[in-house]
Amino acid sequence: MCAYVLIAEDNERQAEALRQYLEADGHRAVVVHDGQSALDHALRSAPDLLVLDVMLPVMNGLQVCRRLREGSSVPVLMLTARTEEEDQLVGLELGADDYLTKPYSPRVLAARVRSLLRRAAATPDPGGIRHVGQLTVDPGRHEVTVAGRRIECTRAEFALIDAMSAQPERVFTRLQLLEVINGLDRTSTRRAIDVHVLNLRRKIEADPHRPELLVTVYGVGYKLTGGA
Repeated sequence: MCAYVLIAEDNERQAEALRQYLEADGHRAVVVHDGQSALDHALRSAPDLLVLDVMLPVMNGLQVCRRLREGSSVPVLMLTARTEEEDQLVGLELGADDYLTKPYSPRVLAARVRSLLRRAAATPDPGGIRHVGQLTVDPGRHEVTVAGRRIECTRAEFALIDAMSAQPERVFTRLQLLEVINGLDRTSTRRAIDVHVLNLRRKIEADPHRPELLVTVYGVGYKLTGGA
């Protein structure tokens, strides 16, 4: 799969190594070295994927991700030197699709890129429109609406709600949902599912603190239901 990948990395040596590795993997890669350039380039040129370092000058990667999600659903692979889970989950909460902790293997990064690109390019069943209460999921159009109001979802969020809407009332464990968004590392990111669920609830629930559509089944996981 040949894709256009934007790399936002202020370390020029690392950025060049990433560019060469991704181009050797068959992609076209462009490098920028600060956050403002990353945001401007991403909005102007619509890359297939953004590899985004957290520690960028001018505007950091978290700020870039927040601003980017106001008008773009481009898949974002965030690079972070921070190993604390809470720090890593912040990026996911802001709309990143996956993250990778430094130092990383170029082979692992390339595999994560391929996984995100496959997910983004997956062709859903165009006839599979689903209605769960006031929630409608249209895989063919990659659209989610609640009572006719369109909801903007990241790739990971759409993958979750798409899978759950195909089997309403089924309880999904966190591990099963991780497999739905298979770019994430199982060893440390089960809580990432909680972050994606929280973000979805903010978008689809009338009261995110009292969810009626995307509900918790305590001790097990989550399910999508028709609401009250």
